[in-house]
Amino acid sequence: MLRSRSFVVVSLLMLVSVLLSACGGTPASAGNAGTGSVQINGAGATFPLPVYTEWTYAYQYVDPSVVVNYQGIGSGGGKKGIVDGTIDFAGSDSLLTDEEYAAGGDLQMYPVLAGAVVPIYNLEGVTSTIVLDRATLADIYLGKLKTWNDPAIAALNPNVKLPGAGISVIHRSDGSGTTEIFTRALAAFSDEWKNGPGAGASVEWPVDKAGSGVGGKGNAGVAAAVQNTPDSIGYVELSYAVQNKIQFARMVNKAGQTVTAGAASLQAAMADFAGGFDAKLTANIVDGAGAASWPMAGYTYIILHTGSMKDCAKAQKLLQYLRWTLTDAGAAKRAADLGYSVLPDSVRTIVLAKLGEVTCNGRPVVSGE
Repeated sequence: MLRSRSFVVVSLLMLVSVLLSACGGTPASAGNAGTGSVQINGAGATFPLPVYTEWTYAYQYVDPSVVVNYQGIGSGGGKKGIVDGTIDFAGSDSLLTDEEYAAGGDLQMYPVLAGAVVPIYNLEGVTSTIVLDRATLADIYLGKLKTWNDPAIAALNPNVKLPGAGISVIHRSDGSGTTEIFTRALAAFSDEWKNGPGAGASVEWPVDKAGSGVGGKGNAGVAAAVQNTPDSIGYVELSYAVQNKIQFARMVNKAGQTVTAGAASLQAAMADFAGGFDAKLTANIVDGAGAASWPMAGYTYIILHTGSMKDCAKAQKLLQYLRWTLTDAGAAKRAADLGYSVLPDSVRTIVLAKLGEVTCNGRPVVSGE
């Protein structure tokens, strides 16, 4: 239904664009930038790409003088682009390293949304939603559980007729913030994972050595690989499962409660770590202790240069756009409809204050608040 809604929204926007064009009032867009328009280029994480795409379409009607382009190339690519200065902002779910901070000179991360990483699966004939717990999911990716009817999985799903087929395990093939969130969670779930592959934007997957692992590029690539591979499991940001109508598992969380990924369980995960931001405005929100918390949650961030921007007109428009994404009710609804969770007021206040510290040519950037 959400996928259909997105198609309808895009179709209506295209129709309005045509009508406005006929009246001489065409909004700026990537393919039709008006005279004097400001083009803002971003790239990075695919985790937030669905909502960034909707925001881009919507914002051309908020400020027709601005063209916002965002390319989903993975968190690693986004971080490289902002460090190298080839883009105006980066999207990342992966945290900047000390080396990246040093190379970038004046970089700052700003949380924008929280999202859920979910285990998606392709089991022909299984219509019920399966349940996994923390240890079982880690053992699947460790290659210790090889068939779907393994007793550990069957015990969690007593009313589901699970096949005896081997499990094909799908993972990201590129450097990925989604992978960083997922492997941080696996490291919290399992000491064997923590002391083995560990957590990071890319890891050595034990299932590759066992011959049951398959890589996919981007969230979209993993989603497609699961859809096209019988008896498979993978992990993606929730909106990719919803938009593509792929089944995703419920999880038994740290508190022993079975939960479903969504706005409520993401809000609970954020609440578990309230006040947990470090000096760089980043926080790890996996495996919270709350009864309602989704265990594989993470913030997605925007990364900016805070003092070295030279085009002050562009800097102003960029901050106005970011403020809109954080405060506009319509922007928040678009995010929630896709399965993301907006920031709690306490966090949003901190982020807006930090954005207010951005300067251009030594002067504060006026963002129009």
